[in-house]
Amino acid sequence: MEDDHAAFRAEVRSFLDSHAELRKGTDADWTRGVHSDDPLVARAVLQRCREWQRTLYDNGWAAIAWPKEFGGRGGTIAEMLVFEEEAARYDVTNGFFGVSQSLVGPPIMLHGTPEQQKRYLPGLLRGEQLWCQLFSEPGAGSDLAALATRAERDGDEFVVNGQKVWTSEAHNADLGILIARTDPQAPKHRGITFFIVDMHSVGVEVRPLRQATGSSHFNEVFLSDVRIPAENVVGELNGGWAVTRTVMSSESSMIGGFGATDPANCAALLGLARSHGRTGGPVFRQELAEAWIRDQIQRHLGSRFKTYLTSGRGVPPDPSLLKNVFTHANAQRAEAALGIEGPAGMLSGGDAPEGGLWQTYVMSQFASRIGGGTNEVHRNMIAERSLGLPRDDHGDRDRPWSETAR
Repeated sequence: MEDDHAAFRAEVRSFLDSHAELRKGTDADWTRGVHSDDPLVARAVLQRCREWQRTLYDNGWAAIAWPKEFGGRGGTIAEMLVFEEEAARYDVTNGFFGVSQSLVGPPIMLHGTPEQQKRYLPGLLRGEQLWCQLFSEPGAGSDLAALATRAERDGDEFVVNGQKVWTSEAHNADLGILIARTDPQAPKHRGITFFIVDMHSVGVEVRPLRQATGSSHFNEVFLSDVRIPAENVVGELNGGWAVTRTVMSSESSMIGGFGATDPANCAALLGLARSHGRTGGPVFRQELAEAWIRDQIQRHLGSRFKTYLTSGRGVPPDPSLLKNVFTHANAQRAEAALGIEGPAGMLSGGDAPEGGLWQTYVMSQFASRIGGGTNEVHRNMIAERSLGLPRDDHGDRDRPWSETAR
């Protein structure tokens, strides 16, 4: 096993050495993300992500653990983790194209028809289409199953009307995964259907939401008489909640595992403290110690999860736990960083230390607390799934959706 991994690791390093440069740990690294409100900068980063995704595909490294019949490499979870570990040292990322794969690939592979798999998965892996997730609504975020967007059958099509919000990259997306209510007389979890929607369809209006960071990563999406072919239903009609759960589980694990490659991680915080001469004071040392402890907890939980994935041994941590541990660690590091920077922490953009990296993380930490389900919702999931505590009774779980208060 070890020899096999050593040979695979060498193959990975050879590919990366030939197609990428090592991270410098400075503003010169484009993978530090977009810390500018200039849409041209965001578009340029997106294009680099697309190009890297195509490079991965052309060289046989896209979706390492996906089965070959779906366009993947047919490798193991262990090989996928080795590749991610090695790639983290290089100034490369597929950005939201990788997110699209994590969110869209599992439901189509597990619940999609052979025709849907053949039509959508290759383009997803080549980076030809960017996908978005049309789930949350103004009145259905924490309680997603309360969604009110309607999809009504009209011959071989469904006509969709409603509004979605907090939709990442919808302004750049070509396709989206959408959940809508197809049976308002059924209880809220049972009358939902999962669709694939062309974001260029007539009736789709995307309005970017300007965030506190100055960027417009999130959007609200209005759907007015949007026609979706019936062949774009994924899974069973009115059985979309099961497909949705597949997406949400993958999303929580993805967010929770992000910390290993986060440019604002514990090592970066320690480097910031050293550069500002702040490693001697007891208050800052306590902040650094807490960041390190949180980092170690996240690392060990990640190791448990990887061990389970690669060998089936042990009990994996709940995806909701991974997500909450990451968001709390992320917030603590970002806020500690501004304290280390002192008065300069009040600056922003190019005037701030490190090009405003930590200021951006302080302002954007709330997105990770909300995205993929709020921390509070995930605590409820941990209580019910992991601790076996009784489910909160809202009194509407078995009532027809049409009779519930909204």
